[in-house]
Amino acid sequence: MPAASLRALLAHAIDYAGLFPPADLALEPALQNQAAYVRSGDRWMLGAFILPVAKFGEARPQLEAFDAEHALEVSALGPKTTKAAEFRRALETAADAIKEFHNGHKGVVSIRQFEMPLPAGPVAKALGVARATLGDLALKVFWEAPAESAAKTIEALSGSNAGFKLRTGGVTADAFPSGEQIARALVTASRHRVPIKFTAGLHHPVLKFHESVGTKMHGFLNVLGAGVLAAEHRWSETQTQEMLAEEEASAFIFDDEMMRWRDW
Repeated sequence: MPAASLRALLAHAIDYAGLFPPADLALEPALQNQAAYVRSGDRWMLGAFILPVAKFGEARPQLEAFDAEHALEVSALGPKTTKAAEFRRALETAADAIKEFHNGHKGVVSIRQFEMPLPAGPVAKALGVARATLGDLALKVFWEAPAESAAKTIEALSGSNAGFKLRTGGVTADAFPSGEQIARALVTASRHRVPIKFTAGLHHPVLKFHESVGTKMHGFLNVLGAGVLAAEHRWSETQTQEMLAEEEASAFIFDDEMMRWRDW
């Protein structure tokens, strides 16, 4: 059994994004995988199934593998929009679809959260529209924005009960944010008590170069661990960045008492 500190760090921390690269599966096999995962001994790590709102209809006939004991827990993914009016319409469509999908499959489907990129423009205005549209849905909400505007967006989210979603990779080198950008997001989120989640690129425990993308891919132990220790010890961005740059797996120690990284 994994050490207690590792279980604490990774408990329900990994959402399954089988519809997206690198797996890039069709919906049916992705749902079959999720059904197997919720019955596995590693279920303790599993978060929600990332399901675009646009695929709710396609998913309905494929829910036989789930039941009350092994429910399909969903993170509903809204589309990327560019203009305020488009953003509002997409939110309205998503809110209606979430209610219908959840109410139509109670006991089998549980929609845990909603995530969506923010449009360009003032964050406060977009959040006001979102609150008015999603207000009666009891969901965790995470808003995505580019890494270069992460700190500003997180500051705007402070006190809103919403979280921030940071993209940590992709299929090309330019999709990966720098360690400095991730460190700034982690420290800012800790300072403002804004929940943060990550998407894409965190396929390895520790930072490593990967030929498929031609750059170093961030490690999930680096990122999640740095988030915890930065909050616990009030780290600076520089100190946080040092942990994000760690490439030695032996530097991460987990036991039943605590998680440690080098001398911390």
